[in-house]
Amino acid sequence: MNNYQVKNNIKLKNISTIELVKDAGRRLKKVRKEIGKLQNTMYAEAKYSVLICLQGMDTSGKDSLIKEVFKDVNAQGVVVHSFKGPSEDELKHDYIWRHYIALPERGKIGVFNRTHYENVLVTRVHPAYILGENIPSIKSLDDLNDDFYHQRMEEINNFEKHIADNGTIILKFFLNLSKQEQKNRLLRRLDLKEKNWKFSPGDLKERKLWDQYQDCYQEILNRTSKEHAPWFVVPADDKPTVRLIVAQIILENLRKYNFKEPELPEKYKAEIENYRIQLHKE
Repeated sequence: MNNYQVKNNIKLKNISTIELVKDAGRRLKKVRKEIGKLQNTMYAEAKYSVLICLQGMDTSGKDSLIKEVFKDVNAQGVVVHSFKGPSEDELKHDYIWRHYIALPERGKIGVFNRTHYENVLVTRVHPAYILGENIPSIKSLDDLNDDFYHQRMEEINNFEKHIADNGTIILKFFLNLSKQEQKNRLLRRLDLKEKNWKFSPGDLKERKLWDQYQDCYQEILNRTSKEHAPWFVVPADDKPTVRLIVAQIILENLRKYNFKEPELPEKYKAEIENYRIQLHKE
């Protein structure tokens, strides 16, 4: 699955958004069961946690991917956070604070549906949002430039290095959707009554900024894909395929850690027969 990992500078316009895998849905069932087994062992070992970061344009399929990929993970073993605009309380802290407190504990998988990268994505396309953070050095939009966002990306790199050094396995996925497929999915939201609730006029306003978002994503991917926190650019036009690819990448990476269940202490092992006798005598 290294084909999808960002290791050198990339250009998104040169990367395909479509890939079709035969029997992707059936194959996913097997892969996600293996992820569930690994999470159980990881929980028992209590040494590592996993952070899955999902980014992508509107309608790229993040919600349904989470539902399908983690369906066989113990419900107590996976925690999903969907980050919207920061609340009044969150704005009283630095921009990474709300993400830090949402990190998964050892033994669990945390999924960030939209992530700390929104702070160098949406805020770059809509720089006025930065003013709401009340940063002492930012007096007006004139104070915002490339250096500001590059510094933030470096701060995010440092944040991820810190948590990786302390046992968090980080895997970041950009769901690479085509503009045409986004159009098709938005039309489905309008055409199908049961999907109307998903549509927002704001989706059309953001769609007009497609090229700006793509440019920002490209720089994020190139500046923040590291060995300890790699980005994977996954073709997202076909939902069954993107789910399978993401699941396979997760499984492949988790297997590298050889999680092991802890053994019973020797003093308890020696008494196993006595414990068994006590229970049978009840």
